[in-house]
Amino acid sequence: MITYRIGSSLYLNITNRCTCDCTFCVRNSPAGLSSGYDLWLDQEPTVDEVLQDVKKWDISQLHEFVFCGYGEPMLRTDEVLKICKALKATYPLQVRINTNGHGNLINGYDITPSLKDCVDAISISLNAKNGEDYQSLCKSMYGEKSFQALLDFALQCKSYVTHVIVSVVDILPQKDIEACRKIAEQIGVGFRVRHYGG
Repeated sequence: MITYRIGSSLYLNITNRCTCDCTFCVRNSPAGLSSGYDLWLDQEPTVDEVLQDVKKWDISQLHEFVFCGYGEPMLRTDEVLKICKALKATYPLQVRINTNGHGNLINGYDITPSLKDCVDAISISLNAKNGEDYQSLCKSMYGEKSFQALLDFALQCKSYVTHVIVSVVDILPQKDIEACRKIAEQIGVGFRVRHYGG
């Protein structure tokens, strides 16, 4: 399934690959996503396939497009940017990217300037108060440096994206959630506690 709707948001599922193997990820749950959608892809869709799939929905019932599926969308940064630009040129909706914040690590350079004018919001999964906890929970292929990299990514996004938030899942201990909230305050971004949907 390339696109799926939850509420007034249309989600774009463009990859099942990820740089993390989070212990709490819904892809590791037998039930999968609580909405019941099957997000496993036989192959990654092309830019044109994504844009064609969007056309089957009643856009008047929607308020945003969201890049979010079983994988990390910024593993396909070039395709994401092409899709974003096409969506912004065609539809009067917001564009959001849900990401683990590894975009700069993946690409080897600061990608945040390319988000200007085509991404309205970015939600970055924080889920830990330090690098050691992050690696224990999220098992990034980049190791503990991933934690600082995602914080740097969030800071850099502030210059180009209107709404930047970091998020945590609500299965974390309350003291860790509060520590993450303080991190968000310190770097000047929004904070959201997400309900675990597994």
